[in-house]
Amino acid sequence: MNDITSLFSYAENSSSLMVELETLLTSNPALAPENGGDGELKKAQALNDWLLKQGIKSEQIQFFYAEDNRVSSGKRPNILVTIAGESKQSVVVMTHLDVVPVGDLKLWNSDPWKVVQDGDKLIGRGVEDNQQGLCSSVLAALSYVKNGVKPQKTIKLLFVADEEVGSKYGAIWLLEHTHIFKKEDLFLIPDGGDPKGETLEIAEKNIIWLKVNVKGAQCHGSRPDQGKNACLAACELSLKLHDLEKIFNKKDSLFEPDYSTFQPTMRLSNVEGINIIPGEDTFCMDCRILPCYSIKEVLAKVGECNSEIENKYGVKVTYELAQQSESPATPCDAPVVQKLASAIKKVHGIEPRTIGIGGGTVGAELRRLGFDCVVWSTMDETAHMPNEYCYISNIIKDAKTLIQLFNES
Repeated sequence: MNDITSLFSYAENSSSLMVELETLLTSNPALAPENGGDGELKKAQALNDWLLKQGIKSEQIQFFYAEDNRVSSGKRPNILVTIAGESKQSVVVMTHLDVVPVGDLKLWNSDPWKVVQDGDKLIGRGVEDNQQGLCSSVLAALSYVKNGVKPQKTIKLLFVADEEVGSKYGAIWLLEHTHIFKKEDLFLIPDGGDPKGETLEIAEKNIIWLKVNVKGAQCHGSRPDQGKNACLAACELSLKLHDLEKIFNKKDSLFEPDYSTFQPTMRLSNVEGINIIPGEDTFCMDCRILPCYSIKEVLAKVGECNSEIENKYGVKVTYELAQQSESPATPCDAPVVQKLASAIKKVHGIEPRTIGIGGGTVGAELRRLGFDCVVWSTMDETAHMPNEYCYISNIIKDAKTLIQLFNES
């Protein structure tokens, strides 16, 4: 194994370099067409040029383009940087190029597209989500390049498009159209974590987003007997669906909360007057379900609830799946979990712990196809917030963990 003292030293003395990279990336907004943007190409090209200037060779960089006629270039870029190691086994660090919109500009204290440095803190849209992880992975790889050291594991840095709105042109496209992913490799996604960097996310709750439509018959508020109150039926149905928490009631301490949740959320406008009984009502449910239950069995119960309401109120209930995601957990003893935990403990003296989350990440796409992966980083999780920030020290801290991981035999 390599003596990594010089590699750590390079990372520790690269604060200004990371500020430079964060500033460059933030100044190239990469918004999906769904968010009013033109994709990630300019940002990808800027990153490519910067990497070349830092000593990454052109033959080590590959572009993979997913066609998308909604953006001016007609394509969405995905980049793979490969640093050959002693072993054919690779550590694949996957981060995403796209960011979310700034939201209400009045809530920002500075221009979101210009990085502001406040001591150790960098502020700007995307600096944490997902540029912090991107910068850490780049810094770890550069530590080997700049020192002329060959890593034990082959390093693969994967910068993907479209993560914020579904990954159709990013990770999903790559999984379907390339051979980048190998079952023997270790997959790390630095796109979520905690302020100490001690949690290894290995599982996600299954997700169902329901848009439920109830059709009855509109009538005057004084004559409910002449109509079929879709609002009343929808309200009872939303409570029935919420009560599925009592049926799918197992608990799993890996998650917080440790149970499945079925929550009514958005409701669409129905009628314009208080004295009108609506003939149609639409509401939405956000369901986060423990992996021990399948989406199929949950939807079967949803169907039973719908039928009960139809029979009771004489209405018609239909629904559409606005989103669904189902994936198995990465085993606690998977090599990527064990080796990452070992690297964190060696470098920082932290005893990591495994967790599951209710939110969705691109990790689900990998796990669904049998690729074990871990979502991990050291961060305050300010993603999507106004005045989003990250710490330079966390970029360097996580880079040192990656240096160690790349050095594991």
